[in-house]
Amino acid sequence: MDAAAPKGILRAFTELKDPRVNRTKKHSLGDILALAICATICGADGWAQVAKFGRCKRKWFKTFLDLPNGIPSHDTFGRVFAALDPVAFEQCFMQWMAGLTVAAEGRLIAIDGKTIRRSLDVANGKAAIHMVSAWSEANHAALGQIATDAKSNEITAIPELLNLLDLQGAVVTIDAGGCHKKIAGGIAERGGDYLLQLKGNQGTLHQETVELFDQCLTDDCHGIAYSTASTIEKGHGRIEQRKIWATAEVNWFAEKDKWKNLRSLIRVQAQRTIDGQTSSEYRYYISSLPADDAAKLLKYIRGHWGVENGLHWCLDISFREDDCRIRQGNAAQNFARLSRIALNLLKAETTNDGGIKTKRLCCGWDHDYLLKVLTGGN
Repeated sequence: MDAAAPKGILRAFTELKDPRVNRTKKHSLGDILALAICATICGADGWAQVAKFGRCKRKWFKTFLDLPNGIPSHDTFGRVFAALDPVAFEQCFMQWMAGLTVAAEGRLIAIDGKTIRRSLDVANGKAAIHMVSAWSEANHAALGQIATDAKSNEITAIPELLNLLDLQGAVVTIDAGGCHKKIAGGIAERGGDYLLQLKGNQGTLHQETVELFDQCLTDDCHGIAYSTASTIEKGHGRIEQRKIWATAEVNWFAEKDKWKNLRSLIRVQAQRTIDGQTSSEYRYYISSLPADDAAKLLKYIRGHWGVENGLHWCLDISFREDDCRIRQGNAAQNFARLSRIALNLLKAETTNDGGIKTKRLCCGWDHDYLLKVLTGGN
């Protein structure tokens, strides 16, 4: 395999502006990015480890990088990524992902947030970084992410992230924190459908939806059209049952017209039995999707949790993201993007039947396998 292959991924970042002045540049931005991406794939979780990885693999890196002044120091990596514009870095990341993913009709895009706990910088009065991510269930990959503003929350970050995505024909799922009229309207205006979880953050809509379903189910939905479906899963000593009811009875809601394309109200009962003990809870949703296919709606609701299991869990367990203490400037945001680039590449390679941790070890042991990961498994 050609050792020049890593340059392929770097083409997506050629438009990224170098934050340094020319007189301070001893190492090219392309070399720094390539070293950081490879080191992160192979298990580095800080700039000192990135620099050490580069020094250990210097002979191999010299086969495809210039490295006129050798491997940058950990301080150099830290300064560059602290100064690098996170918005520009994100735009390059998303352009790269747009070239790898297929914009299929009905594809699920799950939106969810995650706080990087150790990025909290009390000494300098900086809050922990909270990243809102978009997850493609079909590709099992992060499509993009954006940090919430220090004085804001997900309500402002989610529209910014959605504006960067191709939503035509997509189904966007968001938990209750993102259930807002403007977010629903923005998704619909850009050709997508929404499926949003309801809680008590939208006036009386949640309570009225609860009361509607309570009355419907008590009367066996007499006179009200609805669809229903159920699933059951068994394993590891647990039984999980889910049942969904969906109705198109939305005209009774006084603010219906303020929710663009609102077409269905949904109730899901989740029941779990462990060691003979059963617990049950109800969850409620609104959607622009029709109510006549409850099984499909339940599949989207279940698919939303892929962002937790496929992205956040991997970042916590395999990448130990919550333990990362990088804090200077924009470095925490930018290192989080390096982790997501690494995770996407590792998930795209499917010939290795090990988990993410095993794949990272294999990349560090085997140059040919690392090159295969860098080329998207091709």
